[in-house]
Amino acid sequence: MPIHLIFADSDSSMMMEFGGLAMSGLSLLGSLFLFIVGIGVLIAAILFVIDVTQTKSAVRRNYPVIGRFRSLFAHLGEFFRQYFFALDREEMPFNRAERDWVDHVCEDGTDVVPFGSTKVLGVGTPIFANGLFPKLEDDILPKPDFVIGPQTRKPYMPGSLFNISAMSYGSLSKPAIMALSRGAALSHCYLNTGEGGVSPYHLEGGCDIVFQLGTAKFGARNADATLNEDKLRKVCENPHIRMMEIKLSQGAKPGKGGILPAKKVNAEIAEIRGIEEGKSALSPNRHVDAGTPEELLDLIHQVREVSGLPTGIKLCVGQVRPIIDLLKAINARGDESAPDYIVVDGGDGGTGAAPLPLIDNTGLTVRESLPLMDDLLKEFGLRERIKIIASGKLITSADVAWAFCAGADMVNNARGFMFALGCIQALKCDKNTCPTGITTHNPRLQKGLNPANKAVRVHNYIKNIIKEVEIIAHACGVDEPRELSREHLLIVQASGRSKPFDQVWDRSRYH
Repeated sequence: MPIHLIFADSDSSMMMEFGGLAMSGLSLLGSLFLFIVGIGVLIAAILFVIDVTQTKSAVRRNYPVIGRFRSLFAHLGEFFRQYFFALDREEMPFNRAERDWVDHVCEDGTDVVPFGSTKVLGVGTPIFANGLFPKLEDDILPKPDFVIGPQTRKPYMPGSLFNISAMSYGSLSKPAIMALSRGAALSHCYLNTGEGGVSPYHLEGGCDIVFQLGTAKFGARNADATLNEDKLRKVCENPHIRMMEIKLSQGAKPGKGGILPAKKVNAEIAEIRGIEEGKSALSPNRHVDAGTPEELLDLIHQVREVSGLPTGIKLCVGQVRPIIDLLKAINARGDESAPDYIVVDGGDGGTGAAPLPLIDNTGLTVRESLPLMDDLLKEFGLRERIKIIASGKLITSADVAWAFCAGADMVNNARGFMFALGCIQALKCDKNTCPTGITTHNPRLQKGLNPANKAVRVHNYIKNIIKEVEIIAHACGVDEPRELSREHLLIVQASGRSKPFDQVWDRSRYH
């Protein structure tokens, strides 16, 4: 009995101790809760005072503290729409269906899908007119040689009809450029440097390179943005550089030079471009030494002579009269003065930084400008002399096939390759905070982008695009995509019925 009483007393004591500890723990949690609430009230009071005294935001002044949630929700809205609310074909500039298609082919997925199309054939949708007797594989003839600049010292025969458009080191990160270079080499296509000059990372994969000279002539410039022949000659000694491209304008910001924010201009980029570190790289609105058709032809001749390479121009079509004046000047001088090719960029082209009115409301889209340029060159007897390369939002095989029907000899693309690199359309290109490491120079964010892995995706994208465009060409009864023409293209009208492209297209509107 005494032992029992001892244990009973012991249990009671332990229970009392545990109870005390529990009460102490609850008290501590209660104190912590009150402390957090107190801090919250203090912060809310400070924000309240700030909001009612500031004068910049009427919403915050009239609805202190609560009004701040409007900006927060507006900022988060684009992300919620992307993942939860927007339908597959609703988003801009590229919808989920387009992004998923690119991602699928980049993983070397099959081009076969089940059950039928989900695409609504709205006004302007192109339909390819398949032939009654499509090509059998055994009937397909070998592709004829396609040469750019046969009269130059170093003519170029491209290995691919689909190539990587202008993306500079600076606007894109080191691992992103390396992945593009390696993927281009795997695919025997060329990589355009963009206006930021030739970087070691463009050359790293050993692919063909198109050296673009923007209006600032980065990489081959004098301080006044005129051409430095010695620098150009030295750069073009590299055998991987196969063509020169003089950029007059680009679709995302026609009539305005390139913009690279100061936060992206590090020491290496400044050295490659020949500019000052830590200051925004703002290119002139045009080439300072090419303000007339005659001066432009002089510049083309100068670049071609110094480099020995085929030399073309890139532009976004707006006013037609200056282009006609240029073509007249070419005919007056002779065919040899002409650019070897013209890249026609669409007014809805992409960029990491540009004023909204230029992005939204300036320049013709490639859907208008490409057939227009094809007509103009034919009109002046220059179509055989000058090749046409289409560029601007042509990311699917159907887009690329349309371009060949409308007059292109080749197609360039940039944003499709950004999706191949892993772009999620976060719209942070100009912030240096790209979450996929593509457009940032933050080493921590760049670690997520593996060049070896992404190079394979780039290669798969090119391979599958070309494969599907050739499928369309063979269905239309021709041997290869360059044989596609306007007769193979129908356009859906407002009535729901389609019309042949030639019946829809009216060249006379642009006189």
